[in-house]
Amino acid sequence: MLKIGMFASLGRISVKTLRYYDQIGLLNPVEIDELTGYRYYAIHQYPQLIRIQALKDLGLSLEQIIQLLEDGLPTSQLRGMLRLKQVEIQNRMEIDMEKLARVEARLEQLEQEDQMVNYDVVLKTAEPYLVASIRDTIPSYPQQGHLWEELESHLLQQNINPNGPCLTIYHSDEPEIDAEVCEPVDMEFPVQGRVQVHLLPKVESMACIVHHGPFVTLGESYTAILKWIEMNGYRISGPAREIYLQPADKGSQTDPNTVTEIQFPVEKV
Repeated sequence: MLKIGMFASLGRISVKTLRYYDQIGLLNPVEIDELTGYRYYAIHQYPQLIRIQALKDLGLSLEQIIQLLEDGLPTSQLRGMLRLKQVEIQNRMEIDMEKLARVEARLEQLEQEDQMVNYDVVLKTAEPYLVASIRDTIPSYPQQGHLWEELESHLLQQNINPNGPCLTIYHSDEPEIDAEVCEPVDMEFPVQGRVQVHLLPKVESMACIVHHGPFVTLGESYTAILKWIEMNGYRISGPAREIYLQPADKGSQTDPNTVTEIQFPVEKV
C-alpha cells in the first residue's frame, strides 16, 4: 500500500485534492490508520485515478465522473456525454474567436487613431421609395438580428424580393434605441403582425459617407460625418440611416468586407 503523499505524487495531483476526492466519495483510500489517521491507497487504484484525471481533462464535472464510475455507464452513454461536451467546447470556441476578432479590430482601430484618414462626405437628395419594415426598441445597435429574421421571413412568405440594399433607420437613441429595419420593395402587399409597408419620404439634403470595414469600426465614419456636419454649418434634421451596400456575412460585427453608407438628413443652421 502507498501513503497518500506517494499516491498523490504518482498521479501528479495534490494531497488536498485526494482528500477532497475521498470526501465526496470519488476515490476512497483502501485503509485509514485508526491511530494516526494516515490514508493508504493500493496500486490497483492508480488506473482509476488516471481515468478520473482523463475525464476531468475532457471537461466533465466531478459529479458526472462519480456517476460514470459508480453506475458503470455503458459506452454509448459515455459517448453521448462526450459529444455534448464536444458541442459545448465548439460553441465556446466560436464565441471566443468572435471576441478575439473584435479585439483585433479594435486594436487596429486604435493603431490608426493618430493617422489622417480621408473621409469623403457628400450632400445629395434622397428620393422617396417604398419599404417593408419592422420598428422596435433594441438594447444595443448590434442586437437587431431578430428584427431582420422576422421581416425577411414575412417577405419570403409573400414571395416578395427586395429591390435594393437593406437599411436600418435610427429614429432615436434615448432612452432606448428606436430602430426600424427596412427592405426596399417595388409594390405594396398584404402585411401582418409588426410588418409595415410605407414610403420613405424624400430628403432634399442628405449628408452621406461610405464606410469600408466591419461594423465594430463604424464609429470612425460616424465621428467623421458628424464633425463635417458641424464644421460646414449644418444641423441634423431627421433620423439617421445605415444603408448596407455590402452586408456583413451572417450579420458579423467583424466582417472586414462590409460596405455601409451612413446618411443624415441635414439643414443649414
